[in-house]
Amino acid sequence: MSFAQRLQDVRTGFERPFWVANISEIFERLAYYGAFASLANYLHETLSFPTVQTGTLAGFFGGMVWFLAIFGGAVADRLGFRRALSLAYLLLAGAYFLLGSIGAPWLAPMRNAMPMTLFVGLILLLPALGISLVKPSVVGTTARASREDVRSLGYSIYYTMVNIGGLLGPFAGSLARRYLGAGKIFLIAAAAVFAMFFFVLAFFREPKRIDDRPVPTIGQTLRNFATVLGNPKFMIFLFIFTGYWIVFWQQWIVMPVYLHQFVGKDIDVERILMTDSIIVITCTILLNQLTKKLPAFSAIILGTFITGISWLILAFYPSMWGAVATIAVLAIGEIVHQPRYYEYVSRLAPEGQQGTYMGFAFVPLGIGSLVGGWFGGKMLNYFGEVMNRPRLTWFVIVGVGLVTTLLLWIYDRIVKPGKVAA
Repeated sequence: MSFAQRLQDVRTGFERPFWVANISEIFERLAYYGAFASLANYLHETLSFPTVQTGTLAGFFGGMVWFLAIFGGAVADRLGFRRALSLAYLLLAGAYFLLGSIGAPWLAPMRNAMPMTLFVGLILLLPALGISLVKPSVVGTTARASREDVRSLGYSIYYTMVNIGGLLGPFAGSLARRYLGAGKIFLIAAAAVFAMFFFVLAFFREPKRIDDRPVPTIGQTLRNFATVLGNPKFMIFLFIFTGYWIVFWQQWIVMPVYLHQFVGKDIDVERILMTDSIIVITCTILLNQLTKKLPAFSAIILGTFITGISWLILAFYPSMWGAVATIAVLAIGEIVHQPRYYEYVSRLAPEGQQGTYMGFAFVPLGIGSLVGGWFGGKMLNYFGEVMNRPRLTWFVIVGVGLVTTLLLWIYDRIVKPGKVAA
């Protein structure tokens, strides 16, 4: 297909709701990743949380996004995408504003009414509520507002918008911390998603449904999940793969604290975290071509191994450039495994249950963030603050990655996709 034809498809193949939803996704991701990139050091340095609590709270912030997203699709379908997106951006604006105002005098009565950890935890839960509605609404709009022959292109555009937002978010966090002060990125995030609230109200129109299937209720969603829980082979796979995300999320949860506390107080952590998106944007097509002949599970094992050993770089070279190189290698592992992981899950699913199983595919991301936050904080506290040997933290994280790789290899020798019972 010629470039001119592809350009014509972009111009005519998508309805207005597609572009409104996907443009808003850039700003939602900018807000999320800007907040996430600055969160750990904000909790540790500005709010004076100990290392373990910092890791636990940062992991909670990342983890709840993926847990609630499982149910967000059913809620968004029942509300309609326009109402769901509007509500989501309003919730997110309030959530990020509260997050950036935790130390404000006007919140003192609420701060004093409960333990500080509980107070901050409740605020960190609020962004997950909003994001759980944004994700299915934007993906659903991408499907409904794309012509059938260009729908795959629509998903590529959506993925590109996500990565643009993921790149701009940490950059905005870096500028905000440098020129406005600690915690100001949360107020910028609030302003970005609040603007999207008005943008959606003004320009978004509900896209037509593709089919006449009834909208699933929350009860039906829960029953579907109970069915998945009854498949022990699949649940074992998800449990093992949680180890990958325990390793992966350390870049957002523990690495920022490690760099500021043990390497250099002035290191620009947010700009280091831009590395992941840069590598994903520039290298995905090339790496997918190089690994396309690998069986799906072999690609999952290889990606897990690459991501796991990436932390050796930071362990041996604790510096800004060591961190950049670590995240670059970690991102390569992410690219190698990510598309093949979803392919494998789709093959594990019995006929007619692919949607439910794909929803469960996100569970390891949530558990990995929750466990990884607590675990990474524990390791950094023990090896860094108690033993004064902080680099050992990364050898333990590498160990988790290698054990996960080994368990996946053993699993692949015992369970094959075709053997999974319906």
